Formats: sequence, structure tokens, C-alpha cells
Amino acid sequence: MRLSTNESWLISGGQVSYGPVPITSGRPGYETPVGTHSVLWKVRDDWSRPYNAAMPFSTYFVGNGIAFHEGSLTDPSHGCVHLSREAAARYFETLAVGDRVQVTA
Repeated sequence: MRLSTNESWLISGGQVSYGPVPITSGRPGYETPVGTHSVLWKVRDDWSRPYNAAMPFSTYFVGNGIAFHEGSLTDPSHGCVHLSREAAARYFETLAVGDRVQVTA
């Protein structure tokens, strides 16, 4: 994904298989971490206790709770990557634990 353009996509076999799709990411002080990460775990209907918010289709890729999930495409997050419901479901269904996630500025 590319934070500077607020877009993300899935790649399979070296080719874009889905996207690009719009995203929102971390607000100042809660920036989404740049770098290469791996999918760590997935939870279909998760809930953020710190932010008292639903996190449907959570696909976690940073150990402190950063994930792709369905969320607002206008309001920045606390570090997670917000996707539309359709995109979040596609990411959840497509990505497997261990898959690589690249986040660029």
C-alpha cells in the first residue's frame, strides 16, 4: 500500500489481482508503520477495546494491533488501515497468515 496516495492493492504472482482501492491510515501520533510486515492473524468480527470500535474483517500485520479492516474512508485511524466493506472482506478472504504486507510512505 502507498500511504501518500491513500491506496492499497493485492498482488498475486507479481500482478495486481485486486485494486487499487482507497484507504485511510493513521492520524498524526498514530502513524501506520512503514516497512515490510507479515500477516500475523485474522479475526472476522473483532472489537477494539482501546477505541471502543468495531473492526470487521481484521487482518493483522503488526503485533501491537495494526490491521486492515472495514472502517471510515474519510476519518484517519489510530494506525490501522481502513478499507471499504467490500475491500476489507476481499483482503480478509485473500490474505493468509504469513503473507507479506508492504507499506510505503
